[in-house]
Amino acid sequence: MSARTLCVVALALAWSASLPARAQDAELSRIREEIRQLKEAYERRIQGLENRLAEAEVRVAKAGQGAVRTDPAVAQPGTRAGGENAFNPAISLILQGTAARSSQDPAAYQITGFAPSGGEVAPAGRSFSLGESELVLTANIDPYFRGLLIAALTPENEVEVEEASFQTLALGHGLTLKGGRFLSGVGYQNEVHQHFWDFYDAPLAYKAFLGGRLNDDGVQLKWVAPTELFVELGAELGRGRGFRSTEQSRNRAGAWSLFAHVGGDIGASTAWRAGLSHLRVSPRERAFEDADSLGNPVSQSFSGTSKLWIADFVLKWAPGGNATATNFKLQGEYFRRTESGSLMYDDSAQAVPQFGASFTDDYRSRQSGWYLQGVYQFMPRWRFGYRHDRLDFGSVNNRIVASGLGPAAADFPLLMSAHNPTRNTLMLDWSPTEFSRLRLQLASDRSRLGVTDNQALIQYIFSLGAHGAHRF
Repeated sequence: MSARTLCVVALALAWSASLPARAQDAELSRIREEIRQLKEAYERRIQGLENRLAEAEVRVAKAGQGAVRTDPAVAQPGTRAGGENAFNPAISLILQGTAARSSQDPAAYQITGFAPSGGEVAPAGRSFSLGESELVLTANIDPYFRGLLIAALTPENEVEVEEASFQTLALGHGLTLKGGRFLSGVGYQNEVHQHFWDFYDAPLAYKAFLGGRLNDDGVQLKWVAPTELFVELGAELGRGRGFRSTEQSRNRAGAWSLFAHVGGDIGASTAWRAGLSHLRVSPRERAFEDADSLGNPVSQSFSGTSKLWIADFVLKWAPGGNATATNFKLQGEYFRRTESGSLMYDDSAQAVPQFGASFTDDYRSRQSGWYLQGVYQFMPRWRFGYRHDRLDFGSVNNRIVASGLGPAAADFPLLMSAHNPTRNTLMLDWSPTEFSRLRLQLASDRSRLGVTDNQALIQYIFSLGAHGAHRF
């Protein structure tokens, strides 16, 4: 056999020996390809199911809360992207605290020219203070109702119920019914929880007219129109808790309110919402303490009707709708309150009464206030803002003073001092993640007649646990 023939035979034998190995490699490649295709198919299916779930959650949220959209701003403490399971409670805890300085004593705070409104309206306490921590528990009760509990843990080691309410999920036709204790839908900021405010404290108008914010025991009915333009109408009946009214043992509501909101988009970068609200309460012997012209304590109380109108507007801008890098929010509200009824003046608690008797006569007032604020996120995680507050003393007709038979205007330093309180506030905050925020705030507060309170504080806000998205 020639050498050429031997070479051909050897090559043939070598090629035949490699056939099983080649066949095995081809089989392995085919199996890997099938696995890859199965994984891709399952991933596409899972993604599709997640998209359907997200769309369903959005529809439920719109029907249940009447929100224009989820707030697009990023790095907002207390807001998580995901939601809780349908019937497993979402539990979260909001931790807050401050370190503050002020040129005037916060314990002596008052808004001169306006009757005390109750609520926690004073500036932050000096030095280090533990703010209110909020324990939040929320979940679907069944396919028809959802429940919410927010308990405020105060620095005084007390527990207060801020909200405890149920809300319907399946009324349909854009209707939602809420009952229990809840934040009223009047105005814009009232429904926003304190840890989500752009400034540490509420505007002066909220402090003077609503005691910081309005939450009452009662029922609320909302309707969201099935239109491209956001249209929301609402009505509330309440017990009338706090100074705005007076809790009374009677078989009817002590407060009622109506509100309407409209909103929409301007292009891809801008969204807006505007509203008008009306609140009416009928206080009976709504009492507060004051001092007469000699500095002696006196008691006063008002019975009658109190009507409050609120006009609100908010505009949000983010380039292309993406608020990750920069965004801007402009927010403002105007308040106008009229009260009519009778005022009682009593100095009998003095060791030596100046007048020795109580006086009761007609009382009427018309007062207003407003604020305007802007907040700009100039780079990821960093924002600065400015707010201007102003109250207008308006007109006050006190027939006890006008009669000339008893106390004079000087004996009503809180009610009859024609003072227009103002406040200017600057803030800078840093949110390293959506669960934490550190804020620096400076304010020049002229709420008290004749003095300026210069305030500075550092605030921290931390969110633990699952917490749903906030309103627009």
